[in-house]
Order: sequence, then structure tokens, then C-alpha cells
Amino acid sequence: MNKFFKLKEKNTKVSTEIIAGITTFLAMAYILAVNPLILADSGMDPHSVFMATAISAGVASILMGLLANYPVALAPGMGVNALFTYTVCMSMHFSWQAALACVFISGLIFVLISVTGIRKMIINAIPKQLKLSIGAGIGFFIAFVGLKNAGIIVANESTFVGLGDFKEPTVLLALVGILITLALLALRVPAAVFIGMLITAIIGIICGVVLEMEGMPALPTQYITTDFKIDTFGAFIKGFEELMKNPANAFIAIFSFLFVDFFDTAGTLVAVANRTGLVNQEGELENVERALLADSVGTVVGSVMGTSTVTSFVESTSGVEVGGRTGLTAITTGLLFFASVFVSPLVLSAVTNAVTAPALVVVGILMAQQLGGVDWDDFVSAASGFVIIIVMILGYSISNGIALGFIVYALTMAATGKLTKVSPIIWMLVVIFILYFAFLI
Repeated sequence: MNKFFKLKEKNTKVSTEIIAGITTFLAMAYILAVNPLILADSGMDPHSVFMATAISAGVASILMGLLANYPVALAPGMGVNALFTYTVCMSMHFSWQAALACVFISGLIFVLISVTGIRKMIINAIPKQLKLSIGAGIGFFIAFVGLKNAGIIVANESTFVGLGDFKEPTVLLALVGILITLALLALRVPAAVFIGMLITAIIGIICGVVLEMEGMPALPTQYITTDFKIDTFGAFIKGFEELMKNPANAFIAIFSFLFVDFFDTAGTLVAVANRTGLVNQEGELENVERALLADSVGTVVGSVMGTSTVTSFVESTSGVEVGGRTGLTAITTGLLFFASVFVSPLVLSAVTNAVTAPALVVVGILMAQQLGGVDWDDFVSAASGFVIIIVMILGYSISNGIALGFIVYALTMAATGKLTKVSPIIWMLVVIFILYFAFLI
């Protein structure tokens, strides 16, 4: 293990990597419950989607660990599953089988551009200052997701967003969990994020069982299931004929899946690489081509099994913050996703938004520290970085934040007489982003 994963070189050990993998799984486990609910609105069978979600996440995460030695886990992505259901199926009126066919095609395209090195070339063309802003922006974004899911931040008709009801038991549980986790981190307790989540879950179960509070994590009535049916397996094949009948909308749907996954993945890999020292002096990500290949294959596997686009999860940073530095972290997470097909009742009942909120908020704080590396005295870096961060949060989209940040970067570079210093790849992306906003949003 030491030779394969380079544990000593990365200053880590097996026990640390396993704890990090467990932490990442717990931070991502909500996708096992949320993804089936969202895709069910397109007409898919929730149980089959659960199985497809768990299996595709397991395969992709293990591939990431074996191929790239990155502590990054993968699963069907949030946001892109909403694109699948509410845009491709409901707005474009494609069947869910046709939507899966779009995901399958986008996955094959990703494999092609990953193998040829095009994807790596694009990611490495991103200036280092923008990479730091992307990492910090994702930190703010993931913290916002945690606060929103826990009910600490809610919609407000007067101010768009506001504080939730702190009298709600689930909100109080999340707040207590956040404070406990912050205290553990301040005391430099090893695996503070994981321990904080565990304590939060235990407190929630006690409150639910003893005090009979609603919405608390709970012990399931059934711990083991042997119902492994996947009715969605191979269903994407039925969707190709439908795509041929409407090629224009099919192209838009495929491009949308490509766009969202490409830059969500790029942002996640950049953020994790910045935290784990995987960025060299030229600002390039080490071994990124293998990481991108694992991500691409994951999408193909997911579409075959019957779920939306599989992507690298920003929640992987929760494992990184407890010491995960190698692919052993991702493999541990992948194995736990496989195991979840047997213990799905336990996962769905004990892991709630209140339990995951502390990890997401704390990770957000830690990732935001990358802002210290941004050259705020340089207006180009400051303007583009600010736009990336603010749009990620308020626009609730990692990819849209990156897109607008790139546009601002190119514009301000041109305005300050640095036109020739902007990579041709960046200009090409800027044109694509402008077309994207003009015609697809």
C-alpha cells in the first residue's frame, strides 16, 4: 500500500486514509437519498436510482483512487440531476430514457477528450489566481449548501434569503453540531470533522428516541436489505431513437451535461489539489489526466446503470481536511458506497442534512483560506476572483461562477493591455461561455 499509494511521501498512513474515506462518505451520503427523489420526478423508479447511484459512485470513486491516486470521491452530481429532470425531461419533453442516452453520449465525449489530453490542457490553462478563487468560491458554496439544507439559511420574500427558525429541533441540532466541530478543530483534535459528525448524529438519535423530536436522525426498523433490482439498467439504449427525432434539442441537452460536469469537475479537482499540494510551481495539476479519465468513465457507468451524470464531489474536501491525501481515501469511500446497497435503511435514516451540515460549513471555512493566496492588489485577479465567488454563492452554481469569472478575467486583461498574455484556450472558453449564456440559460 505504501508503495502503490505513496503514503510516506504524502505524509499519511492507512488509518488516516480510512477515516478520511469514511468522513467523505458521510458528507456525500445525502446523495443516496436526494438523487432518487429528484430523478423520480422524471418517472424513474426511486429504488433503482438508489442502486444505480450507489454502484456508480462506488465504481467511479475506486477508479479515481486506483488510476489517479487522488483523495476525490465521485457520485451523481447535485445540480446536474436537476438539469436531467427539470430541464431535459420536463422542459425539453425528453423521456428519462432519452435523458440517460444524452448522459451516455456526454460521458463518451468526456472519455475521448480525457484520453487525448484536451481536458487536461484546458484545466492547466486556467491561471493560478483563478484556481485559488475557484477553490475558495467552492468553499463558500459548499458552506451555503450545508446551511441551506439544515434550515439555518432559508428563502425570504423580503430579502431573498434570511435566517431560519432557530426553535426548530433540526436547525438546533445542526447549530450544535457546527459549534462542536469548530471547537474540536480549534483544539486541533485529529479527525475533528468526522468526530463532529458522529457526535451530531448520536445527539440527534438520542433526541429522536428519548425526547421524540421530529426530523431527527433515527435508528431504522430494518438494517439490511437484499432487494437489488435495477430496472433502469441499460434503459439508455431505448432513448437513442428519440434523440434522432429531435437532434437540435438533443445537442443542447448533451452540451448542457458536458458544460456543467466539465467545470464542476474542474473546480473540484482544483480545490482538492490546492489543499493537498497536487499543484506544481507552474500551477498545473499533477496526474490530472487520470483523474479526468476516472470521472469520465464514472459518467458512462452511471448512465448504463440508470442515473444522471457522475462527477467529482466537492464534499471530498471534508476527507481531505481530516488527513486524506491519497487514492486510498477515495477507495474507502467507494467501498462504503458499495456497502450502502446492503444497509440503505440505516444510511437513509441516520444521515440527515443536520448531520452533514457541520462538515460542510467547517470545510467551507477551511477552503476559504485559499483567498489569502489571491493577489488582491491586482485588479484583474481581484475582479475575476470576486465574480467567481459571488456568482457561485448567489447564483447557486459552481460552473456559472467559473464561466462569468473567466469572462471578467479576459475583459480586464484586455483592458489593462495584457491581451497577449491570455491563453488562446481561455479565449475559446470565453466565447463558449458567452454563447452558453446567450442561448442556453
